[in-house]
Amino acid sequence: MEIALFQPDIAGNVGTTLRTAACFGVPAHIIEPCGFPFSDVALKRAGMDYAVRANVCRHADWSSFHDWSVESGQRLVLLTTAGATPLPDFPFTTEDVLLLGAESSGVPAYVHGAAAARVAIPMQRGFRSLNVAVAAGIALAEALRQTKGFPA
Repeated sequence: MEIALFQPDIAGNVGTTLRTAACFGVPAHIIEPCGFPFSDVALKRAGMDYAVRANVCRHADWSSFHDWSVESGQRLVLLTTAGATPLPDFPFTTEDVLLLGAESSGVPAYVHGAAAARVAIPMQRGFRSLNVAVAAGIALAEALRQTKGFPA
């Protein structure tokens, strides 16, 4: 199980997601460009000292990330409000990469098209979306539960 953030806008959300990834021993991918200068200083507040302990792979752009995912046989599972499958109904595997879009714009159509699955976190009517770091944590917890991947 891995997490990927597509062109994230907010350093605090990246720091929080990297902290979550570190705590659960899950690799994280940052698909650039970011909407902020990517640095330890930018990530420090939300990520605390955990972010530097995360297994992070930075990709220069979507093409390099997508090439990596194809070469490594990873299935891309896009978390999106336009998801066809509710999170609890989706069968995760250990080879999945949970892909989340930018806070301001989500992901473009070509990323939607490249995803093997589009999954939505069920919410009350009238709400648009969750914070991306919160959504990453919710989806990761469900995926780890299903695959029995929580740390011992």
